[in-house]
Amino acid sequence: MNCIIGSDSAGCRLLEELVGKSSSLNLVGVFNNSLSIRNELSKRQDINLIIIDIEILSNEDFDFIESLDYKPNIIVISSSDQFALKAFELNIVDYLLKPISYGRFYKAIDKAIRYFSPKKQANLEDEVIFIKKGSTLIKIKKRDVIYIEALENYITLYTSNEKFIIHFTMKAIENQLPSNTFIRVQRSFIVNKSMIQVIKENSLDLIVGNTIKNVPIGKSYRVLLLDGINVMSR
Repeated sequence: MNCIIGSDSAGCRLLEELVGKSSSLNLVGVFNNSLSIRNELSKRQDINLIIIDIEILSNEDFDFIESLDYKPNIIVISSSDQFALKAFELNIVDYLLKPISYGRFYKAIDKAIRYFSPKKQANLEDEVIFIKKGSTLIKIKKRDVIYIEALENYITLYTSNEKFIIHFTMKAIENQLPSNTFIRVQRSFIVNKSMIQVIKENSLDLIVGNTIKNVPIGKSYRVLLLDGINVMSR
């Protein structure tokens, strides 16, 4: 999704860092005032998501956003919940209170992705990629990929019965995979969420054919992983 950020200077720096870690977002503008945001929205209709600090908006800005012919998704950030009612009148995706946690931010992004195009996300699961093996190209359904491991300048892509070593970066392959199916759990590992069998304190177990593969979980990635699954407890 193409997105823009609106906040004060410190807020923009934090949001840029968070947005930069999401392969589903393409940051196309950073703004410190509402007038610049309005000008940008007037010029282009390919902005899918606005992440904005409500403190830089006025009632006039609310009216402007509401009057747009196309409706970008909006995630509102605020230091208080006093603007929540006004914000939700715009059918916003989420309302985040400062300070923003890593896990809470990405939970809002996941929600925005689902609102943006659930049909598109579902279709992605049926898409294929072609892997070069020697002089041939092998077709693999993305949903059949179980996990991916980084090895210096290469990655190893594992299915239930094969593995493929290709010259590719983790960031590049992450951009090729649907975020509602795959998640990065450590700097060197991306996993298919449907193949997770057990989540432990610092690792998880994946089903790989008839065996179990243990994969480490990075501390900063664990929060996002747990936010993206349903947990029942007693």
